[in-house]
Amino acid sequence: MMPLYQGGKTLTEIHFYLGAIMLMAGFIQGFSGFGSVLLSLPLLALFLDVKAAIPLTSMVGVVLTVLLLAPLWKDLEWRRIWPLFLGAAPGVLIGVYLLKRLNGQAILIFLGLILVIYSLYGLFFKVVRREIGGFWTYLTGFLSGCFGGAFSAAGPPVIVYVSLQPWRKELIKATLQGYYFFSGLMVVGAQAYTGLMTDQVRQLFLYSLAPLAIGTYAGHFFFGKIREETYRRVILILLMALGIFTIWHSL
Repeated sequence: MMPLYQGGKTLTEIHFYLGAIMLMAGFIQGFSGFGSVLLSLPLLALFLDVKAAIPLTSMVGVVLTVLLLAPLWKDLEWRRIWPLFLGAAPGVLIGVYLLKRLNGQAILIFLGLILVIYSLYGLFFKVVRREIGGFWTYLTGFLSGCFGGAFSAAGPPVIVYVSLQPWRKELIKATLQGYYFFSGLMVVGAQAYTGLMTDQVRQLFLYSLAPLAIGTYAGHFFFGKIREETYRRVILILLMALGIFTIWHSL
């Protein structure tokens, strides 16, 4: 079994880096509604065994959604969330199956290219926004579940889906958090069942809570200060950064 800590750092240094990463992750999630795992996981893997970093970020993700659901509770519309979650459930199982059999590098590069192309289109061309539902909602949830099961990256399909809707920014953010909460519970439950939630991981999780909460509420504070169109542009820029990072990490 690989050691939990890597890179020859002391426990004090690890706690310091952990706090700084969680502060940044909380701020990004509090401001945009997504991105915390994709920021924190590669940074945590610099000094933690990936088998510890993944369940740690899974638990952190659930806590983040709880912190954000409190101020966004009045904006939740459950009828928009349940179809996404129902579509994701079989997608997670298929994603785990695909992880074992397909070329994961090629799939991630393809996903990254889609995100970059969509973001550039949205930034430089007028995107026609209209209410999307029915089949497309279930398909989005299914694709999100596939990517989550295969690569622990469930966010991009749902983020693209909500960014195409003519919704106000509070509804977009609340829908993302509601979906992440239920899908995150499913992932954490599976990881706990397989024994990934060790005592050391739970201890690191406890150290993460304070900086995570501070960062989350700071990000949500600035979220309330920006205009609707600015928020949509921020989502597109973050999606493009996510796509570039996905391609770079795959190569």
